[in-house]
Amino acid sequence: MNSPAPTGAAGADTGPAPLPLIAVTMGDGAGIGPEVVVPALLDPDTLRRCRPVAIGDAERLRQAARLRGIACEVVTVAAPGDAVFTPGRINVIDLRLLPADLPWGELSPVAGDAAYQYIRTAAELAMSGRVQGICTAPLNKQALHAGGHVFPGHTELLAHLTGVGEVSMMLATPAVKVIHVTTHIGLIDAVRRIEPGLVERTVRRGHEAMVRAGTPAPVIGVCGINPHAGENGLFGYGEEEEKIVPALEALRADGIDARGPLPADTAFFLAGRGDYDLIVAMYHDQGHGPVKVLGLEAGVNLTVGLPVIRTSVDHGTAFDIAGTGTADARSMIEALRQAAAMSPPPAR
Repeated sequence: MNSPAPTGAAGADTGPAPLPLIAVTMGDGAGIGPEVVVPALLDPDTLRRCRPVAIGDAERLRQAARLRGIACEVVTVAAPGDAVFTPGRINVIDLRLLPADLPWGELSPVAGDAAYQYIRTAAELAMSGRVQGICTAPLNKQALHAGGHVFPGHTELLAHLTGVGEVSMMLATPAVKVIHVTTHIGLIDAVRRIEPGLVERTVRRGHEAMVRAGTPAPVIGVCGINPHAGENGLFGYGEEEEKIVPALEALRADGIDARGPLPADTAFFLAGRGDYDLIVAMYHDQGHGPVKVLGLEAGVNLTVGLPVIRTSVDHGTAFDIAGTGTADARSMIEALRQAAAMSPPPAR
């Protein structure tokens, strides 16, 4: 854990290291993003771990605070280094992209474009070293596309913005953590795309993330593709032997404790009771389904393989409750906590 640091901008060159600056994007302004960002940025535990700066629209955050009945001061700053951190204050880099009367809970191309611009700004700040981590509120993929930005989601968008060719999605809950070999593609395409090199690289990214998060020797369970991991050729066409086993052999030769291929229907139960620190899922629903059952409210989405840590809530924009002030902020608070734990302090 980072040592406590003085509030305000980066500290002097002596004494405890300053806490990491985290860019917190507001997400789709028509969804619940503003409503979960406000309590997360004011959370006392958050402020003990990092220095969060919102990237979004200041007036929308003020509206969200009023909806939730939260008394706070939303202050516009020009850059993360200008932020001052005191109880009850939210620092925001205000892009002023949303109309004041933007409806809550309705798909909007304007909000979709704004969500993109928040992410773009955060990525630029991270690549220039002005923030040490990124934490994102949810965006709406349909609104993002309507706003002119055709990406499957945050993961692929951030890879594009930071110039990284390949990243992995990791989901974390208090019960289990899972990293995905493939994500936002169809099941038939996923099986075709899986190959030993991709499996190996994914496990290595997961291993590195776990070590960085404080598990020095993680035990990693790797799911199969077919029911019962193929059951010695009974199911499928030998995909486990062809696509997964060679990767596991290479990983174990390098001292990484990667076990499998495991039947996916039992792997998550075993992880939940503590047998595995991380599960590797081969495709989207194989990993997402169990994780969301085990802990959607406190789930966190991490993008692994970027030059900067990025965490996010593990839920969507929830248009059905946006604007009611009832959105659960626990996932956002946990996402910010994870970003703080995995981000380095700023360079002196």
